[in-house]
Amino acid sequence: MNRKQLSTGIVVAYEEAGVGEPIVLLHGFCGSRLYWEETLPYIAEYGRVIAPDLRGHGSSAAAGAEDRYGMENLADDVAALMDELNVAKISLFGHSLGGYAALAFAEKYPERLNALGLVHSTAFPDGEQAKENRLKAVETIRSQGVAPFVDGLVPKLFAPQHRDSRPEWVGKAKEIGYETSAEGAVGCALGMRARPDRVSVLERLKQPVLLLAGEADEVIPPDKRFPVSGDNVTAVTLKGVGHMGMMEDPQATAACIGRFLDQNREG
Repeated sequence: MNRKQLSTGIVVAYEEAGVGEPIVLLHGFCGSRLYWEETLPYIAEYGRVIAPDLRGHGSSAAAGAEDRYGMENLADDVAALMDELNVAKISLFGHSLGGYAALAFAEKYPERLNALGLVHSTAFPDGEQAKENRLKAVETIRSQGVAPFVDGLVPKLFAPQHRDSRPEWVGKAKEIGYETSAEGAVGCALGMRARPDRVSVLERLKQPVLLLAGEADEVIPPDKRFPVSGDNVTAVTLKGVGHMGMMEDPQATAACIGRFLDQNREG
């Protein structure tokens, strides 16, 4: 694990593996770079992989004020980490919350993007019920702490058939989630609640786009998975996985990302 003090004021922890064109992997809510642990060695065959912990998650520092966890703030952290690592352009893949941050990055820093991937994520904003659920999550975290919230959240992330059959996966995701700071969990819940509709960002984007969904994902419904189509868009549904393809089927997830990168190499 490496650490960098960023110009955004945050100390960010990250892993690196591989060499070549930079590939950045962003994890989901109450996760960390360890969500990508099983897939990272496979993806590193395609380039230099950088997997940070988002602010307030894993081993990265919390930001303090709750309003400092907007998706734009997370995007700024990615850009600042790129600056620290002397990286000009990246292929950026974001899981769930990481996908929302990746979309904010694509909107704010399109000139620094080679390709964009949404992994079990969506460009649509929260609906009214989802917004209400964010506030309930905030109340749970504030009143009970992160651990009870994570215990309730994590099983829902996996395909129904895996919740009982693969308890080691669920247990690992919970242990990762317990490392999230209360500040980070509350701030990102509010940041996700406030995020705008970014379907237009995908529609305008000229770079290659990967939309990777889980067949049994109960977090991102089917009508929210593939908001755009076009010559630059690759849409893939992974069979037999829920919201956690990088843990439920790491080789298939990495192979999909790898094929997408190979097919869209410049030159």
